[in-house]
Amino acid sequence: MADLAQLLEDKGVLLADGATGTNLFEMGLTSGDAPEMWLEEHPDRIRELHRRFVEAGSDIILTNTFGCNARRLMLHNMQDQVYTLNKKGAELARVEAEAVDRPIVVAGSVGPTGDLFAPLGPLTEEQAVEVFKEQIDGLKAGGIDVVWIETMSAAEEIRAAVTAAIAHDMPYVFTASFDTAGRTMMGIKPEGLVELANSFERKPIAIGANCGVGASDLLVSVLSMEAAKSGIAPMIVAKANCGIPQVKGDKVEYTGTPDLMARYAHMAIDSGARIVGGCCGTAVEHLKAMREALDSHTAGDRPTQDAVISEIGPLQAPPNEGAEAAGKARRARRRRS
Repeated sequence: MADLAQLLEDKGVLLADGATGTNLFEMGLTSGDAPEMWLEEHPDRIRELHRRFVEAGSDIILTNTFGCNARRLMLHNMQDQVYTLNKKGAELARVEAEAVDRPIVVAGSVGPTGDLFAPLGPLTEEQAVEVFKEQIDGLKAGGIDVVWIETMSAAEEIRAAVTAAIAHDMPYVFTASFDTAGRTMMGIKPEGLVELANSFERKPIAIGANCGVGASDLLVSVLSMEAAKSGIAPMIVAKANCGIPQVKGDKVEYTGTPDLMARYAHMAIDSGARIVGGCCGTAVEHLKAMREALDSHTAGDRPTQDAVISEIGPLQAPPNEGAEAAGKARRARRRRS
């Protein structure tokens, strides 16, 4: 077992892993099938992916359980296998983590339910807590070191997952996807994620951004989170997509090269991130380049947004400051009327 907080203290900066879904598709997963099906059907391939990430230099590997909650598994008529699949996912990662002579953190991946929360949708926060408790129960039994709540967009869903992790007495991390003009789909701004983290009695080890629309946008989110931190605050995670997705025929390809992801890793550290990894499209060759970047990094100045754009590329979904200002003006007029 590895202690994420202690490993961060010992090493300063950690390398997380790369994409699960993208790499499993390359290994034969069929579009429309749940990646979690492979925990039972092809456990050797899941272990192989974890092994590749470890060999590439990852300090943290995420279990293949992103959609392994009852609400998501219901789409495949697998909702009665939540505990079993999560336990298996944790065990497969655990085997590969213990096969090497350095500490590897096994992080239990917990993704969103896929449902909107009341009053917009059918799920209440209380129901979501129970959904996440069931999932984390299996992950804990399988031997995870930390609960890794990722790709979230709603504050209610983050609170529900955090509540479930705390109920199981587990350390936790959470990340959001800032893919809608500098916010999550449900309106959380990067600095709002810091505020949310500080509202919990038991604080996360780290918070941050993952997935989204491109490495440049994600780095800008990290800069906003770092600027919003005050006093003792959690470490920051940067787990960006490997460039920009492009549809070519029936495949989605990502524009990121190993060189781009190495430059992104350098800028992520200077932006304030202490856990750096890759999301969609990130393969082993990208992780190797990122490992070299982390190992050779010398501290630089905190980059500006312009520097990020110059080095990594243009923002794909830049913050809409004009719309935000207009919204504030409308609210001010209502208060005066």
